Amino acid sequence: MELHYLPATELARRVRSRELSASDLLEHCVQRRDRHDGPLNAIVVTDLERARERARQADAATARGESWGPLHGVPMTIKETWEYAGLPTTAGAPAYQDHVSPRNATAVQRLLDAGAVIWGKTNVPLFAGDLQSYNSIYGQTNNPWNPERTCGGSSGGAAVALATGMTPLELGSDIGGSIRTPASFCGVFGHKSSYGIIPKRGHVPGPPGCLTDSDISVAGPMARTVDDLELALDVLVGPAPEESKAWRLQLPPARHRKLTEFRVAAWLDDPACPVDAETVALLQGLVDRLRDEGVAVEPEARPPGVTLAESHAIYYSLLTATMGGGLPDKVYRRMLERAADPGDADSYEARFARGVTQSHADWLRTHERRLRMAAAWAELFREHDVVLAPVVNVPPFPHDHSNPQYHRSLTVNGHQCPYMDVLVWAGLAGVVYLPVTVVPLDLNRDGLPIGVQIIGPYLEDRTTLAFARELERLLGGFRAPPGYG
Repeated sequence: MELHYLPATELARRVRSRELSASDLLEHCVQRRDRHDGPLNAIVVTDLERARERARQADAATARGESWGPLHGVPMTIKETWEYAGLPTTAGAPAYQDHVSPRNATAVQRLLDAGAVIWGKTNVPLFAGDLQSYNSIYGQTNNPWNPERTCGGSSGGAAVALATGMTPLELGSDIGGSIRTPASFCGVFGHKSSYGIIPKRGHVPGPPGCLTDSDISVAGPMARTVDDLELALDVLVGPAPEESKAWRLQLPPARHRKLTEFRVAAWLDDPACPVDAETVALLQGLVDRLRDEGVAVEPEARPPGVTLAESHAIYYSLLTATMGGGLPDKVYRRMLERAADPGDADSYEARFARGVTQSHADWLRTHERRLRMAAAWAELFREHDVVLAPVVNVPPFPHDHSNPQYHRSLTVNGHQCPYMDVLVWAGLAGVVYLPVTVVPLDLNRDGLPIGVQIIGPYLEDRTTLAFARELERLLGGFRAPPGYG
């Protein structure tokens, strides 16, 4: 395997054993970026001077027989929304264009403490609030499988950098599929962690310096192998620094290791949000193959009483409430006016306005519905270990920068559907705080990657990773886009 596609675990081993220097590895990544990133626009901020010095220091430590940690000397990039001291963190927003991070986000510091050499930041949409990655500061990021298609968002630049061998590891974030959709659209692996196990302090949005934890939003690693996801997760997981005086966090082991031991449920399509027929066929092909391998798969298993339509209604109300906390006063007042206008009450525009301006009492009522739904999921996981589901209802689609987002549409199975329906399948697990690992499944007829969500029980991230590792073995794992091998 070419050096640029070696897993982070293997790169770390080679640096420790002095088969490869951290400095040479960093330069290889930089050269890879210089060669390929022009038409893709994935890595939009670099910090080469500091990175080169840190790589030299890592090599000197290696020569002394020292190791900084499991990522000793491994170069990597991070999503632009993560604060890294001395670098801009804008979340693609002109309002933050001059913001230079005064300190490291907690998750970034943990990567550094584990020995990583962070040398760049990857592109995102405005306020990390779209499933396409473009903004007026850094421009548009393109999908390496087809530049006319989106790479997904909001961790779009991260997925492209991984898919094209510019970085072996990435730090993403996810509130509405922001790790999962780019991973699926670019053919890489991603892990949306259980809510609350990786501190989000130092992530923009909220505003720079914000101390409030955002509901639903999580951090998580992106990589080209499951082993790399688990390596990064081990580094990142833990209580926030201010809580570590009293609390410890230890994730339970995977329920199973062997593929045939897993009890699998499959939720592949739903009339509440129909999925592209070819995507459903690929997912059904996976189910059939699992059965051929002797895996028990139940296609009709659902959390008792939970429907996709109700799940999305709860999710969208809580999602927009979280987004409302960061709205400028002028925009918030406009949303109050729109929420009071009867208009089309079922439109995404009206639902957004109601969500961002809802009272705390309304939020608490919706939160109670969420907790009851989470209890139903826990009931399902007493009899099943993982649930397979689509990542998103469409394959990678053409770029569309028209505004507002809720006026856009997409074509699914020959029918127009609201653009914001791209959130439905991501919200299914997100709203109830469940871990999800995304694995590349196959290519569709247009040669575009399609992934699968592996949803697991709350705090049982190692179970979804263990099943993902078995799928990686079964399906063959990562494949490079044409022209980037």
